[in-house]
Amino acid sequence: MKAFYIMLYHASHPILHHSKKLLIGLLLLFVLLVLFSSCEGTETQRQAYAEKRAEFYPVERVPYVRPSSLITALEEKPSYWVDSVFNTLTPEERIAQLIIIEAFSDKGPAYEADVMRLIKKYKVGGIIFFQGGPVRQAKLTNSYQAASKVPLLIAMDAETGVGMRLDSTVQYPYQQMLGAIEDNGLIYDMGAEVAAEFKRLGMHVNFAPVADINNNPKNPIISYRAFGEDRLDVTAKSLAYMRGMQENGILAVAKHFPGHGDTNVDSHYDLPVIPFKRNRLDSLELYPFQELIRHGVGGVMVAHMHIPQLDSTKNLPSTLSKPIVTGLLKKELEFKGLIFTDAMVMKGVTKYFEPGEAEARALIAGNDVLERLKNVPKAITAVKQAIAKGELTQEEIDRRCKRILTAKQWLGLDTYKPIDLTNLHQDLKPQIADSTNRALAEAAMTLLINKRRAIPVRQHRRTSIATVSFGAKQPPVFQHLVGERIKAKHFVISRKAGKKETKALRKKLKQFDVVLVALYGPSSTPSNNLGYSKETKELVGQLAESEKAVVTLFDNAYTLSQFPEIEESKALLVAYQSHFHAQEAAVKVLFGQLPARGKLPVTVNKHFRYGDGISKDKSFIAGP
Repeated sequence: MKAFYIMLYHASHPILHHSKKLLIGLLLLFVLLVLFSSCEGTETQRQAYAEKRAEFYPVERVPYVRPSSLITALEEKPSYWVDSVFNTLTPEERIAQLIIIEAFSDKGPAYEADVMRLIKKYKVGGIIFFQGGPVRQAKLTNSYQAASKVPLLIAMDAETGVGMRLDSTVQYPYQQMLGAIEDNGLIYDMGAEVAAEFKRLGMHVNFAPVADINNNPKNPIISYRAFGEDRLDVTAKSLAYMRGMQENGILAVAKHFPGHGDTNVDSHYDLPVIPFKRNRLDSLELYPFQELIRHGVGGVMVAHMHIPQLDSTKNLPSTLSKPIVTGLLKKELEFKGLIFTDAMVMKGVTKYFEPGEAEARALIAGNDVLERLKNVPKAITAVKQAIAKGELTQEEIDRRCKRILTAKQWLGLDTYKPIDLTNLHQDLKPQIADSTNRALAEAAMTLLINKRRAIPVRQHRRTSIATVSFGAKQPPVFQHLVGERIKAKHFVISRKAGKKETKALRKKLKQFDVVLVALYGPSSTPSNNLGYSKETKELVGQLAESEKAVVTLFDNAYTLSQFPEIEESKALLVAYQSHFHAQEAAVKVLFGQLPARGKLPVTVNKHFRYGDGISKDKSFIAGP
């Protein structure tokens, strides 16, 4: 009690007598000291004392200066905003900050209410949007953000931009088409446009680029989604796309670590096995990721694959492997950014691990963010159980939670504002996006065969020309554009046409000197299998052997192998996709108004190999 009397004496000193507030404060401090020094104290008491101390000695609030990169931000001491938000979260809510749930904007009120329930009840950290419409998604984003205790990280798996998921928006080419382009600056420009459209929709993270090296023509899931089979090309183009996004404020996430290109199993439906030795993985699959990490990629997504050379545990996906996630990615490759799992609903993980157990194992392995879960409450419960067992620590969860909050601040969520719906449709279709798409398509056109200068196509007075679109229900853009340039007879035929229909068309085409053949797949998205009937394949082959067919493929380059005689064509052009700009660019090449500049990014078979492409520095003929 001696200290108490000394304090009273000083409080009654004439100089201090006028300060009643100081006296009250000193008395309160003394009482707190007595209470908390009388025993060791519980964690609750220590926390309460810390909060009281903060009232008397407030932390100086330093203005936030956004670091140049997310990696830099993550390596700095947590900011005032991060610490203040973190201190409002319970241990369970800190686990939830590591979870991103799926959301659609085309599934109706009941579905939307379920997403809202997860946000309100469990305080999840973010959302990954899938199919829907831009205005509907923006409205939902505003509602979800308003209801969330902590601003939500909004993500999308949009390798080709928001048009990959949302109607009435811009879609850019898939990566195989980009792989044919020699000017990587065009890919950077595309990344910048994708970033602008993401920001307009209130989104922060794009699960792109695909950094897989697709050197397996039978790959059912990567294929046309990859830049190609050459590690240097894949790396350079991945870097261009990544920089285009990150230098314009959107977090890029390279996938699918440690490399999903050489497999014939789709991890959505099973667990692929990658049998290669470490020296092969180091020299090929891992190379793009090493370079992306070296150049500051903010995020990496880990694939669901079993890789015995890296972790021999039976049936263990790489997402759940500590030697792969922590040992290889964090320690050996020194990745300091955010590590995301691939979707936790995929068979590659759920085939052998139950919901909850899988998520806990993923965090134990070293992942920062769990994406697209089957069951949020089960996951949180399983993580809490792992902490109780000593397999994880709350301190480790807390550290990762602060990393997520740091990323949110770097992405601007500390000053969150709702999405302005005014002119949203128009803003998501900027004129520059159209010119970017046109430039990409024109740079990608790949001319593989041009016998006796069949291209440019010329129509002399007595030259009769026909066009045939395989896989079209009505004349597509290609035929309309050809019709604007020359006099031609147009035909369409189904991919599934039978003997009677193909025989009748073959007979009609015999009277023409030149046949411009356009090959389409089942949809505007490239295909692994065009699904042509035996009869339509035979007709394509017969036209190719007739020495009058100029063929254009508007689909995945790998599908050339589905036409055994196509190498006999008079001319062969690969346009990679069937969107408007690709069809427009193909017609320009065929009529000599545009140079063919693309190079085949993959090896299809012995006839068509990586790097093939007849390039011209200028167009064949002068013209617009």
